[in-house]
Amino acid sequence: VMQWNILAQALGEGKDRFICCPLEALNWNERKYLILEEILTYRPDIVCLQEVDHYYDTFQPIMASLGYRGSFLAKPWSPCLDVEQNNGPDGCALFYRHSRFNLLTTAHLRLSAMMLPTNQVAIVQTFRCQMTGRWLCVAVTHLKARSGWERLRSAQGADLLQSLRDIISQGPDQNQDIPNTIPLVVCGDFNAEPSEDVYRRFSSSHLGLTSAYKLLSSDGQSEPAYTTWKIRPSGESCGTLDYIWYTHEALSVEKLLDIPTEEQIGPGRLPSYHYPSDHLSLLCDISFREEPHRLM
Repeated sequence: VMQWNILAQALGEGKDRFICCPLEALNWNERKYLILEEILTYRPDIVCLQEVDHYYDTFQPIMASLGYRGSFLAKPWSPCLDVEQNNGPDGCALFYRHSRFNLLTTAHLRLSAMMLPTNQVAIVQTFRCQMTGRWLCVAVTHLKARSGWERLRSAQGADLLQSLRDIISQGPDQNQDIPNTIPLVVCGDFNAEPSEDVYRRFSSSHLGLTSAYKLLSSDGQSEPAYTTWKIRPSGESCGTLDYIWYTHEALSVEKLLDIPTEEQIGPGRLPSYHYPSDHLSLLCDISFREEPHRLM
């Protein structure tokens, strides 16, 4: 499973003003190949992306040629539309390898906060694994950015958790042999450090979710020091905003892709000639745990 905010092209070249990144490194013809190379290097079965503003002209056709099927959901209002010569709104995309999974259901969600619709979205899909016959529910989301919006992010997270509860309890068809619980994988740029309330909501929810990247730490309890690191005119920002959550009772994390060191990232931080986004990609191998024997 891969999680990655790939940086919307309109924002990279326009609004976000990465003052230490060479302009050539922000060129779409350069960046798109680095992004696709990263995906192709690991060939994940499931790819969850945020800030996608080249879905129809780049990612959908290329990923289709590589054996993936995808779904895209744009933000109701995208900041990309304020940028001249934009390529349309950015949004979330979810790709899956169709030789591995059969798609059962798709839900496109506009997240709400205090009963009011917001500008953030999520895609939720349920699959049947062709190798094991097991079911899996995968969600991708991108919560509200910037400090001062912590309560909104928390409300968006609560809304997403409730939607996930509803989806995995219903299953795709009431007449099918639905498992009692469908394991979950939730990928996203939460725009929230682990100290925020939305993180606590996910880690303590009744869905039994655990953050995969905690397993990289020596005690298994700490998130990485950063998943994004950038320099803008307002200063340098470095923090952990991106997560892969999974149902720990039903799924097991076998391997994780390491976070690059400060030396590997370099003094200009992200993005750069080597890293095409201001966020790092997260990648983990997840397997189904053995099903406990059912009492007859």
